[in-house]
Amino acid sequence: MKKAHLAIDLGTTNTVVAHWNNELDSPEILHMDAVCRNTRKKKEIDDSYTIPSTVYLLPPSEVYPFPLNYIFRRTKSRTGGLIGIPAIQRDGGAFSTSFVTNFKSHMGKNSYQILGRLRKWSYTADDITRIFLNELFREIRRSKKLKPHYVTFCVPVDFYEFYRAKLKKIAGDLGISGVRTIDEPVAAALGYGLSLDRPRNVLVIDFGAGTLDFALIRVEERTGEQGTCTVIAKEGAPLGGNIIDAWIVEELCSQYGYNFSRLSTDPDIIWWFKMLLGEACRIKEALFFKKSETFYLMPSGIMKNYAHSIPGGPGENRKPIDVSRNDLVSILKKNGLYTMMDNLITRVLEEAAQRGITEDMIDDVLMVGGSTLLPDVYSLVEKRFRRDRVRAWQPFNAVAFGAAAFAAGRFQKSDHITHDYAFVTYNKKNHEQEYSVIVPRGTTFPTKKDFWKRQLVPTCALGEPERIFKLVICEIGRSHSINQEFVWDEKGDLYSMQGNDNDKPLVVPLNESDPTLGYLNPPHYPSERGARVEISFMINEDKWLCSSVFDLKTRKYLLEDEPVIRLK
Repeated sequence: MKKAHLAIDLGTTNTVVAHWNNELDSPEILHMDAVCRNTRKKKEIDDSYTIPSTVYLLPPSEVYPFPLNYIFRRTKSRTGGLIGIPAIQRDGGAFSTSFVTNFKSHMGKNSYQILGRLRKWSYTADDITRIFLNELFREIRRSKKLKPHYVTFCVPVDFYEFYRAKLKKIAGDLGISGVRTIDEPVAAALGYGLSLDRPRNVLVIDFGAGTLDFALIRVEERTGEQGTCTVIAKEGAPLGGNIIDAWIVEELCSQYGYNFSRLSTDPDIIWWFKMLLGEACRIKEALFFKKSETFYLMPSGIMKNYAHSIPGGPGENRKPIDVSRNDLVSILKKNGLYTMMDNLITRVLEEAAQRGITEDMIDDVLMVGGSTLLPDVYSLVEKRFRRDRVRAWQPFNAVAFGAAAFAAGRFQKSDHITHDYAFVTYNKKNHEQEYSVIVPRGTTFPTKKDFWKRQLVPTCALGEPERIFKLVICEIGRSHSINQEFVWDEKGDLYSMQGNDNDKPLVVPLNESDPTLGYLNPPHYPSERGARVEISFMINEDKWLCSSVFDLKTRKYLLEDEPVIRLK
């Protein structure tokens, strides 16, 4: 069995395991069908690689074969458990005392708090974490034929040092030879490919299922070597995707005439409330990409067989409700999400200013966590910090990828362009859209003056003389790995890229509102078939795509080394 250096992003809701794939020369998520989510479901959000951070406690008699099950039957330390999807399935929505979630937050604050019970035994956050990691390592050995040898854990910057010590102690007891930790913001920086060969101020926005955190950190070369960062300012709120699911259910309950307060607290029908939260989560994720989705609420008539009817009285059977993206935005506005985010950003910047760091001194903004895909969240951040500073295309994987790079000692020493960029033209015969890549992914910068140079013929759309020379610069939405990536267009609409779906790239216009690169005087006529302009592109040291446009007819420059758009 091959020894492996693993990176584990142990999350409050989900856990991701990664390692460095030497053949691909890139980080890779480990997919384990037995414990991961949705291995056979097709969803807008690919979470098939995530492992729910859950444990269902099992007595030794269910863990060991005879005669060990008899010998260890009264030994608490031999307690086993199901993790991930099997744990959820075993509990069946009953939320029994043997079913434990949210143990990470307790590990970081109060690891001795009792979270679960099995028979007469009580289990602390320490106990649950030990059982979860033990079963996780066992599944890695079983399904991937890898022996966990060295492990790197991702750690929130606001967790106390004893959290790191606890993880190291537990992993060591489970046979791990070496344990390291990396601050989650540092892992995100490495995962998004930031160069650490010069000091940078990085704002990390972590918006997941349970919390909304803003951390402004200082990273440099020694940060990558040590895995720790200097926190300049930090703000947060106990708000995440789970709370937003409840907001959606509350809003729809008001439309159905149900009593949300009773529905969410009555123990006899709490299982139905949990089902509604799951449906709300599905709707929320669908509206990341779609304009509308149908919420299928269980008709109240079905509940007549239960001791407590659905709050709101017997009534008539309710029909499904269509929920639009605008409806979701209204719910988020009504509950103050966008105002809260603005306030948190302002407070972080005010705290940073007291330490001599102003807003324009922030080099990069990194977005991690699934809730960053909510409508208008990216637009809010982009408007505040400009698109060129925002990195958001892999909110689910960045932390795990960065931890894998850290574990393998694979740090980038030079900055480069992370996406493909092209300009769009139209075929004269069939008028179909065509594009020419001018900056391929991986290009280091600054480039030479004429990095890309061509002579072009204006299109003369609809047979009319061309008086304005314009080019639409696009980001090429093409997945460069098997993992899901995301792209936002100029309007703030979200697109998903999945390498396995199809080979056709997604062309996302970036300067569609202002594509002008010069004025042709005299105009170019459709009868003129020869090239009219010579255009060249280069990238300067600040990552701006600069263009020069030379009019071959008048022998004059329409544009000379002018910034067009800033690249990622």
